[in-house]
Amino acid sequence: MNFKTEKKSVGESNHNIPYGKQHINESDIEAVTEVLKSDYLTQGPKIAEFEEAFANYVESKYAVAVSNGTAALHLCALALDVTEGDKVITTPITFAASANCVRYCGGEVDFADIDPDTYLLDIEKVRKLLEDSPKGTYKGIIPVDFAGRAVNLEAFIELADEYNLWIIEDACHAPGGYFTDSKAKQQRCGNGNFADLAIFSFHPVKHIAAGEGGMITTNDEKLYNKLFKLRSHGITKNKEEFQNSKSFAAGIQNSKFRNSSDHRRIQNYPAWYMEMQELGYNYRLTDFQCALGLSQLQRADEGLVRRREIAKVYDEAFKGKSFIKNQSGVVEGHAYHLYVIEAEDRLGLYNYLREQNIYAQIHYIPLHLMPYYRQFGWKVGDMPHAETYYKHCISLPMFPTLSDEDQQYVIEKIMGYYS
Repeated sequence: MNFKTEKKSVGESNHNIPYGKQHINESDIEAVTEVLKSDYLTQGPKIAEFEEAFANYVESKYAVAVSNGTAALHLCALALDVTEGDKVITTPITFAASANCVRYCGGEVDFADIDPDTYLLDIEKVRKLLEDSPKGTYKGIIPVDFAGRAVNLEAFIELADEYNLWIIEDACHAPGGYFTDSKAKQQRCGNGNFADLAIFSFHPVKHIAAGEGGMITTNDEKLYNKLFKLRSHGITKNKEEFQNSKSFAAGIQNSKFRNSSDHRRIQNYPAWYMEMQELGYNYRLTDFQCALGLSQLQRADEGLVRRREIAKVYDEAFKGKSFIKNQSGVVEGHAYHLYVIEAEDRLGLYNYLREQNIYAQIHYIPLHLMPYYRQFGWKVGDMPHAETYYKHCISLPMFPTLSDEDQQYVIEKIMGYYS
């Protein structure tokens, strides 16, 4: 098929239209300014406030704020004791961190292909991997709510339980998204009902922007406590967990002080005392970032409504068009971080849109074909659905402040390219 590349007479845009964009309003600025004028820039009260509000939003028991989504994934792998040689399954259509977190801990990554209709990790491909391997080969699965479409984790947890696997839900694209379970109940992404841990990102193009930032949610108190410690150097200030003696903590170890007034005063650990009990990291989030996240969270549902309106317009515009192989469509519970179409002559369309000031994006280059992962033996042909998807996928502008006029401009330019 030959496509025209000359400009069409459907109007011009005098500004750039990105695929994603943050929306910062006066309430956000005031929230950050308030913290900047306070006593705490980091390790203050806004962190716990944001954690509690976010846990309530996704309906999980616990939340742990961290420095970014990649840190969240790394901490999850650490908390689940991923170690050298452990094998974990994930999708090739995702950002690199979904797999890299396993490698950070010395584990091995196996990819399973996507479902070409949903773009999500194909549970049947995962099942085949498990059935074709001796039991105990794999330790866990990392499904990704790609583009904002929720993975049916109820189905995945049944499979995981059969093989004694843990699940980390990568929900970076899907705060507020949900799937409907077998009892017709909506299950929010990250609520912890079917996954051991879930992670979110607050990068500027995500639903909730904090500059950078991430969140881990869980219903497991033991994992929550471990994460809380690991995000801050493996250090605890909880006296119930201390392993060294009170005398050591107070700096009074010589027996000549055993009956002294100094010794009598150390009935408790001194206020300054803390212990590093394992190897952790500085993956903390600041108070002013949490203030911004909190402010953004207040209008998260409003943003979801608008994203779904935009998706509906795209769906109607491209439905039945011969040059569109597939698209995100209208899907219940979809959070629409991205709106993806699979188009003929994707490269030509991408370049043409850029000439029209429309900065669409590609999500993602199949991870198993990145040079780093090719060194482990992955090659072209291993994930045919993911590879076919990559040849055609393009993410269109999708953000709550996208105007009706700009969306129509995007649609008209795409239609014009193929006319």
